[in-house]
Amino acid sequence: MQFRDIIGHQEVKKHLLNSVKNNRVSHAQLFLGPEGSGSLALAIAYAQYVNCENKQPDDSCGACSSCHKYQKLIHPDLHFSYPYYTSKDISVAVDVVQDWRKAISNNPYLGFNHWREQLDSGNKQANIPIKEVHDILKKLSLKAFEAEYKVLIMWLPEYLDKEGNALLKLIEEPPAKTLFILVAENQEKILNTIISRTQLIKINKIGHEEMKNYLVAHQQVDATVANEIAFIADGNVQEALNLLSAQEQNSNFATFVEWMRNVVTDNGYNILNQSEDILSKLGRENQKSFLLYAINMFRQIILIQQGLRSLVFLKEAELKFVDRFSELYQFEQLTEAIILLEKAHYGIERNGNPKILFLDLSLQLVLLFKYQTFPKGTQYI
Repeated sequence: MQFRDIIGHQEVKKHLLNSVKNNRVSHAQLFLGPEGSGSLALAIAYAQYVNCENKQPDDSCGACSSCHKYQKLIHPDLHFSYPYYTSKDISVAVDVVQDWRKAISNNPYLGFNHWREQLDSGNKQANIPIKEVHDILKKLSLKAFEAEYKVLIMWLPEYLDKEGNALLKLIEEPPAKTLFILVAENQEKILNTIISRTQLIKINKIGHEEMKNYLVAHQQVDATVANEIAFIADGNVQEALNLLSAQEQNSNFATFVEWMRNVVTDNGYNILNQSEDILSKLGRENQKSFLLYAINMFRQIILIQQGLRSLVFLKEAELKFVDRFSELYQFEQLTEAIILLEKAHYGIERNGNPKILFLDLSLQLVLLFKYQTFPKGTQYI
């Protein structure tokens, strides 16, 4: 993985390059960014640059022995740790490393649910157990085989739980020339004792135009479709790839308008039918993409209310709808609607009953838009 292969993040790349050039490589770093932002890809590209035998001014060479092994994720001094499911045959992360390498090679913007689908999970809970922690301690206590730095990249340390305390001494006082990179999405779920011992590298979500250009150039997507997918994915490359594999994205707007019409008019009969006949039968990925589309439509409505029309990326019909809707409801109602949609999205991800989820969501939106009011003087966006 090279920096040039990663979408955007020019300032982060520059910072990482300079840290190596100035010999200021922190031994423990936390790459913090939302799902699909490329934080894992950046960590791999950074590790490859650190150990490149012929560093270029703005990237690794891609041609030396070290780079070749990094590109295949088989360098003996590159180690990975990640959530997985234990079983009789699987006790540490390296037991599923072939699945991991295949998943990352296919998609370096990997999301947790996509990774989970690559494994035989059953009803188990993924985590990074104490056996894996002990294996990390063992691996990093050894000398490097051939590279200048031993590197361990831990993806989603949120799944460490209290077992992570066993790593504190290693993180604080690692062996010489050891690089420990944590790649996380939610800082609140990481042990504070770990956070305090790392250097934070904050990674933002990918911009709309960067996402659109990536889809056109690398996924051969029509510019109009790419614009819509970039809008729905909202900076998440994993979600954009999910949408590409889905077949229903073109009907999202029509379905959304019909749904909102039923909600606003409190048409219980149509809401019940739509929840049963349309929304609940889309298929899980299409249900998730529809809810993400709805969330982003409400965000665009808020942007219109804020007067930030230049940040709104919509087709003409969608823009007309957003303009009308923005005049009808208060900011508090719109933000509460987004919260309800996000909860429903979470429920779908956890395999909740779609018919019940969509019906419950619709009825809550009816109550929110038709009956919930706010005091006069409430500040509008």
